[in-house]
Amino acid sequence: MSDQYQARDPYGIYFLTFTIVDWVDIFTRLSYKEIIISSLKYCQEKKGLTLYAYCLMTNHIHLIASASGSIKLFEIVRDFKKFTNRAIIEEIYSGNESRKKWLLNKFEFAGRYLTRIEHYKVWQDGYHAVELVSPEFTYQKLNYIHQNPVRAGIVSEAEHYTYSSASNYCDLNGPIDVELLDFD
Repeated sequence: MSDQYQARDPYGIYFLTFTIVDWVDIFTRLSYKEIIISSLKYCQEKKGLTLYAYCLMTNHIHLIASASGSIKLFEIVRDFKKFTNRAIIEEIYSGNESRKKWLLNKFEFAGRYLTRIEHYKVWQDGYHAVELVSPEFTYQKLNYIHQNPVRAGIVSEAEHYTYSSASNYCDLNGPIDVELLDFD
């Protein structure tokens, strides 16, 4: 994996993207979205993840995040992806999934030739970390994240998308509490 997009400053603020292998639209079902939401909350409460923004799309997630405490950001990301990989596969097996065989075949094939993968690979390698070094660049990435569901035609206003922090920035309650970035 290229080190071009790795978090070099373990406590810096980063724009992160995690993508499902082959861009499979897995987050079209509520149960998979809830796995991600509860896992992010767990990382906030137990691992020191500071979440400034997020947007969960059908096949990827964007975050603006940093780490506080003794656990570094790359360790939080590693643990998050490992846990959610396992939880998504368990949900495919146990849930009411009409695409069960197809999804399991996709995820099994993605991990087949990787010795570090036991059975299934849900996430692409890496997490495309881009350090946010200026207020202008940070605002650009925040806007990019929140406009994702608008550009995709899912909602007409960013704050109406449930699985995004755009509502938090409009003084509405979202499913996850975030630390609001201040641009004043």
